[in-house]
Amino acid sequence: MRRMNVALFALLVFTALSYAPHLTLAETGDVEGAKDYPGIGRFAGSVISGYEVKDFDATRLQAAPFADGKPTAEIKPEGRITRIAYRTGPGPSMLEVSRNFETQLAKAGFETLISCTTDECGGIPFTEALDVLPIPLMWVDGFNYRYYAGRKATEAGETYATVLVSQNNDDIYAQLVVAVVGAIENKMIDAAAMAKGLGEAGHIALYGIYFDTDKALIKPESAPTLAEIAKLLTGQPALNVFIVGHTDNQGAYDYNMELSRRRAEAVAAALAKDYKIAPKRMRTAGVGFLAPIGSNATDEGRALNRRVELVAP
Repeated sequence: MRRMNVALFALLVFTALSYAPHLTLAETGDVEGAKDYPGIGRFAGSVISGYEVKDFDATRLQAAPFADGKPTAEIKPEGRITRIAYRTGPGPSMLEVSRNFETQLAKAGFETLISCTTDECGGIPFTEALDVLPIPLMWVDGFNYRYYAGRKATEAGETYATVLVSQNNDDIYAQLVVAVVGAIENKMIDAAAMAKGLGEAGHIALYGIYFDTDKALIKPESAPTLAEIAKLLTGQPALNVFIVGHTDNQGAYDYNMELSRRRAEAVAAALAKDYKIAPKRMRTAGVGFLAPIGSNATDEGRALNRRVELVAP
């Protein structure tokens, strides 16, 4: 999490003194690559302290207060999940921040499932049953928080949104989670499809290798795709490949170039260690967002651009 700069501090002070906070456009000082959720925005003077977007994931929300320390209406939607944590400096109250988000979500078409305070929700056990980004990205005081959950249904499908607001010293923290419900996209490409792509186009895009946001550590669910790459290389002993990492355009150029390179190197290292593929058969490179196959102006296009490719020499 970045240190607060002088300009941001001045902005927070001005906001607190003006007594006119509201949801507004992005400020400076956000974590790398972060942005507000479209149509929702943020409380004035806030910075994004935590940010995570998953093309397919599950979240956990409560649609009613706890009874006897247990959930009574828990929902676990699956689909595209966006988690954004905000930090706001001294001045506004938790109620003010929470109500601003609730008002904005109502304008966006969400119907309230629950809006409660600490005792109304169910105290500490309630917070332990929520989807919360880790400290220090998001801080939750189990003795002092507010919670909202809403649902929007359209012809395109269901969307859920939650807002959790709490306080750490004089700072107000608010976490927005938006779940666009949808079926998982089949991103598995087998060894035969990889061989065909390399033979016909000279490259093949792989979407079954998963990384956490801003990290180059391969997630366990990538194993099936890694196994198919290994099957391809084992079945064609004379085949050498370039492994190339790609990103979307969120974040700085140098940052994305390095991240894409490290991700490609992580794939090669996993193939060498876990599948005994000779390292000399794999060369790696990262090109960041320099070779998009979709528009970086849309979520769908950015999802297409976040990939690993095998390239024939």
